[in-house]
Amino acid sequence: MPRQAALEALERFRRDSAWSRQVMSTLIRKYALDGRDGALAARMFYGTLQNLALLDYYLNAYARSKLEPKVRDILCLGTYQILFMDKIPPSAAVNEAVRQCKKYTPRAAGMVNAVLRRIAADKERDELPPLPEQGGPEYLAIKYSHPGWMVEELIALRGYEGAEAVLQADNEPPPIYVQTNTLKTTTEALSAQLGAKPFGGIPGCLLLPRQGRLEESDPFAQGLYYVQDPAAHSAVLAADLKPGMTVLDACAAPGGKSFAAAIAMEDRGRVLARDINSKKLALVNAGAERLGLQSVQCQPGDAREAEGAFDVVLADLPCSGLGVIRKKPDIRYRPKEELDVLPDLQLELLDALAGTVKPGGRLIYSTCTWRETENQAVVSAFLSAHMDFAKSYERVFWPDTDGTDGFYICRMERIS
Repeated sequence: MPRQAALEALERFRRDSAWSRQVMSTLIRKYALDGRDGALAARMFYGTLQNLALLDYYLNAYARSKLEPKVRDILCLGTYQILFMDKIPPSAAVNEAVRQCKKYTPRAAGMVNAVLRRIAADKERDELPPLPEQGGPEYLAIKYSHPGWMVEELIALRGYEGAEAVLQADNEPPPIYVQTNTLKTTTEALSAQLGAKPFGGIPGCLLLPRQGRLEESDPFAQGLYYVQDPAAHSAVLAADLKPGMTVLDACAAPGGKSFAAAIAMEDRGRVLARDINSKKLALVNAGAERLGLQSVQCQPGDAREAEGAFDVVLADLPCSGLGVIRKKPDIRYRPKEELDVLPDLQLELLDALAGTVKPGGRLIYSTCTWRETENQAVVSAFLSAHMDFAKSYERVFWPDTDGTDGFYICRMERIS
């Protein structure tokens, strides 16, 4: 059943461009997979997505005829198991792929058997088809399965070796970070309870060992922590919050920054968590209740229509999400033209939110992407149009060097 769930998830992704996390969760429930089988299905699916261009490259070298979509998906899953999952014997990967093919497309079963056995043999002999010449963007694009335009932008920002380090990090399992609810426990006590380690000198931040579903643990139910990446948490730290302040979290879902703000203010003050998605906002409200936070107030609505005057406005705005590819591998396959319109939206939202910042207050702009067009360029355009704001802090986080999500933070002070 794990392979069946992985195959169906891959088919839905290819056919419907469905979001990977939602699809996988649905299919784990559909096939009633337990923790072990669910984890296996997820690894097969996410791993195949992370390496889709590389797998297609090899299959194009071995399978000379045009492949039907279902057959290609079966071959991709089988090839991923052979090349990347050492604990699965190649023979088992081949046999299961053939079995799946006989179920859906019997006439292609012999070809699937031959292709996968040859891939397994060539891997054993270290004779897989060579990739394009190393040193160019095409090599990185295929080896790490990222679109060429993304690779070129990364090379421009980080150089060739830096770009490769980011791409490699994108294909690694994401670390799990939690933030301590210091209103209920101490970081030391929670660390001992979870078997977790402090991370990066960030107060209250813990790196968890790989484990099962966090939401099923007693410490989670007791509201002792919430899940949040250190980079996202740093956006709230940059605001330098004090008890009694008023905070607008303009695009609040899933709620981590609202929770961080309330805890930083010792739950004394007001955090208005606003989001256009009412269903997601309900989850923010539930999270605040679990954590025992009284200062968080949820309000549905578009960030462009926010009203009031706040000491701090947190503007974690819609973005390309390229900094969280290791958590959501399908993001890399979004069409570039969809992403290129985002800076206009981000600037429009910042323009609207500027009026909600009190004189002397702070506007914290953040995104979970490393693209300069969505980060530094947007801030530059905003400051050019708003002479009453000045930049006082700016940082880009990288998964390879910081161990966090790719993330951008800019703090701007309203000086009049």
